[in-house]
Amino acid sequence: MINMTNSRMKKAIAGIGISLSIAICAGSIAMPQSAHAATASSSSKVSSMVSIGKKYIGVPYKFGAKSGITSSFDCSSFTQYVYKKVGVSLPRSSKQQAKSGSYVSKSNLKAGDLIFTDTNRDGKINHVSIYIGNGKLLHTYRVGVGVTISNFKGSTWDKTYVTARRVIK
Repeated sequence: MINMTNSRMKKAIAGIGISLSIAICAGSIAMPQSAHAATASSSSKVSSMVSIGKKYIGVPYKFGAKSGITSSFDCSSFTQYVYKKVGVSLPRSSKQQAKSGSYVSKSNLKAGDLIFTDTNRDGKINHVSIYIGNGKLLHTYRVGVGVTISNFKGSTWDKTYVTARRVIK
C-alpha cells in the first residue's frame, strides 16, 4: 500500500510539473502575439485613415476652411478631419499640430506620420501633409489643386521640411 501511495504521489507531482510547464510555455508564446496585435491595429488605423483621406482627392482647397466641412479643406482642416475619423484628435492649425504626438526623424517616416513644412521660408510652419509611404504625401494646397497625392523626395515639401510627428502609435 505504501509503494502504491508513493507511486501515485510521484505521478501527481509529475503531472503538476508538466501542466505548469505547458502553462508557462503557452504564456510566453501568447505575449508576442498580443504585441503583434497592437501593431496590426495601428497599421489598420493608418490604412483606414489613408483610405478615408483618398476619398477626398479633388476636393477644393480653401484657406481657413472650417473644421468638419468636407466641401473644401485647407491643409490642417484636412489632416484634422481624416485623423478624427479614426479616433485621433488634432488641434486646428498646422503650427499646433506640429506639437502633437512624438517627434520622428525624416529618415524614419512611416505611413500615417504628419510632415510639417515652411513653404514660404519665413521660419514658421505653414503646411502639414500626411506621409502615406513610398515617398508620397496626401495633402491639400493651392486653389486649383486641392486634395492630392504628391511625391515627397525632391519636392518643395522636402526642401522646406521642418519636422515630422507620429500621432498614431
